Formats: sequence, structure tokens, C-alpha cells
Amino acid sequence: MSKILLLEDDANLNETITEFLEEKGYDVVSVYDGYKAQEKLYESKYDLLLLDVNTPGINGFDLLKEAREGNVVAPAIFITSLDSVDDLEKGFDSGCDDYIRKPFVLKELHIRVETLIKRAFYHESKEVIEISKNISYDIRNNELIIDGETVSLGHKESMLLKLFMKNEGEVIVHERIYEHLWEFDEEPSDTALRTYIKNLRKIIGKERIVSIKKQGYKFTAEK
Repeated sequence: MSKILLLEDDANLNETITEFLEEKGYDVVSVYDGYKAQEKLYESKYDLLLLDVNTPGINGFDLLKEAREGNVVAPAIFITSLDSVDDLEKGFDSGCDDYIRKPFVLKELHIRVETLIKRAFYHESKEVIEISKNISYDIRNNELIIDGETVSLGHKESMLLKLFMKNEGEVIVHERIYEHLWEFDEEPSDTALRTYIKNLRKIIGKERIVSIKKQGYKFTAEK
């Protein structure tokens, strides 16, 4: 399930967007001011940021600019009533990937959200990533499919598999995996990581995840 941070100070609109996206299968963390959004950004990792601009505390432009400087790479969409070219330029300069003006149709928002989340992970238009002849990953629904059947993964295993698929063929060092899997208030564990690796290998095949001594792991899909 993709996780979205929503910053919108209009209570009614915040509730409407949250309910709509949750019905579409997203996990939405909603806040009403920039300071709270800033706090949430560094507490957890998100697949997409949906940010109003004129918000109490830190405005959306400054919040995203600071987040980008802090290596937050999740794609971002500004939702705003600002409509000048200068505002548009400022929005993209601060690091956004898309811009939607109020009022907007919820279906349009959904299309933009879905498109960015898909591109953010895979930078390609395919709906399904082939891992082997009988194993694939459904990008749209975030589901692992084996022999036509959906297989459930634990949250950490799912995050780890996505990291591997985004970086196929590359050695991913332990430190990068720790940073990706564990939140700021969690203690990374090498023992736990080995367990997640073991669980994934049981499902997708030991040969798909190779241990690189004293470095990390490398994932390869079947060609």
C-alpha cells in the first residue's frame, strides 16, 4: 500500500481528499499545518507528498525545498489556488513534480497521484515487473504474484523488495537498506535484516538475492 503525506489546512478539503484516496487504496497521513508536516516527514517515509502552498507555519514551497535539501526524494504535487506563472515556477524550483490548481476534480487528482507513484518507483510505463517466468510484481496494486496467485508480504519485506527492484543489478550496501527499512525512531537490526532476506528468498528464489560479502546485497530478475 502506497503511503501519502497530505498537507491541507482546509478541514473539509483535507477530509474529502483523505477519504477519497483511502477508498482508492492509499494509506494517507493528513496534517493541517506546515510544522506538523515537517515533523511527519522526518518520522516516516512516504511514496508521495501532496502539499497545499498557503499553510500555517511553514508554507508548502519552503517545506518541500527544505525536504529536498534533506534528501527527501518522494515525488510531490502542489495543490493550490495560486495561478500565476511566477507561482508555478516557484513551485517547480522548490522541487515539485506536478501542480494541480483548486478547484479540481478528484478523479484528476487520482490520475496524477497514481502516475507519479508508479514513475517514482520504476521510471517506466509497464504495469507489471517480471521477476521470473512465474513471479511478477503488480505496480498498480503493489502485489507480488506467483503462478497467478497473490502472495502476501510483510511490510518490511515489501519495502525491501521494492528497493531491490528499483536498483536491480546494483550492490545495495547495508547502510542504505537500514536507512530505507527503519524509521528514525527504530533501531536497525542486522539479525532482522537477515530474516527479511531469508523470507524473500523463500518466496522469490535464493538465486535472486545474492549476498556480497562485507558490502550488502544484489538483486537480479530472470532475463
